[in-house]
Amino acid sequence: MNVKFRSPSSNRVRTRSRLNSRPAVNLACLALALIASGFALPAPAQAQESPYIVTYDHYLEEPGSLEVEYFSTFGTQRGGNDFHAFWAELEYGATAWWTTELYLEGQTTFGESTIVTGFRVENRFRPLQREHFINPVLYVEYEQINGADKIMKEVEGHDVESDHAVPNALGRKEHNHELEFKLLLSKTFRNWNFAENTIATKNLTGGDPWEFGYAVGAGRPLVLRASAKRCSFCLENFVAGVEMYGGLGDRHSFGLHDTSHYLAPVVAWNLPSEWTLRLSTGFGLNDNSHRFLLRWGVSREFSGFGALISRFFGENKP
Repeated sequence: MNVKFRSPSSNRVRTRSRLNSRPAVNLACLALALIASGFALPAPAQAQESPYIVTYDHYLEEPGSLEVEYFSTFGTQRGGNDFHAFWAELEYGATAWWTTELYLEGQTTFGESTIVTGFRVENRFRPLQREHFINPVLYVEYEQINGADKIMKEVEGHDVESDHAVPNALGRKEHNHELEFKLLLSKTFRNWNFAENTIATKNLTGGDPWEFGYAVGAGRPLVLRASAKRCSFCLENFVAGVEMYGGLGDRHSFGLHDTSHYLAPVVAWNLPSEWTLRLSTGFGLNDNSHRFLLRWGVSREFSGFGALISRFFGENKP
């Protein structure tokens, strides 16, 4: 069985700044509306999606396909209020070697407010098209987010739990424009996927040094042989694994001092209806980390999206 893994995307712990003073947009409703609108598109052949929330493997989106995703992170908070951060994600396979994504994100801090925290534009490039012993992917992302951002798409630098204790009224005033680079290394061997991500980020709005982080993951389907009948609860529809991620300091103080780290069992449920559900329970590994993170997500891939748009604009040319 040739198991295909693809990664969602993945969160960040940081004190950032305000981008917009308008009322917050309900990103959950937006994501569900986008997913619902996609029912007009043809459904793809089902593939085994990766269970990872933070770690990326080497699989890109199918060329011409659009994947619509919604993810949530609930985090406990010492010295502040617990929070629920969320983001909607549009992932498009531009070519066989290039996948691009747009993120819209926000958060609710209990007892405070719900706010929009910004957007990100991500691009992944796979230089080697065939499978190799190690499969590299280059990742480049631009972020325009504020200090109240709590989606924790990754952890880097000296990101720690106390960063999220800052009230929304203060955190949203800090603006950040960042470039993030990752080297993604991944291998699928005997139906196990092993992935490692090295992260480097530079804040363009201040004099902050380069910051570094990591994410590693391993996962595989629970059962390799498919059932004779189409079913939702068959074990071959489930992919389970574990991931670990954290910060590695910055250019001036590289290492584990004053950093946070997490270990998270993960599972993905690939439904025959072409939906994928993901669940992750994360546990902090040191005193700088949140004690508990609960993440979940829903996604659906629509094949032929690029061809549909091309036909639409072709038919409407003057």
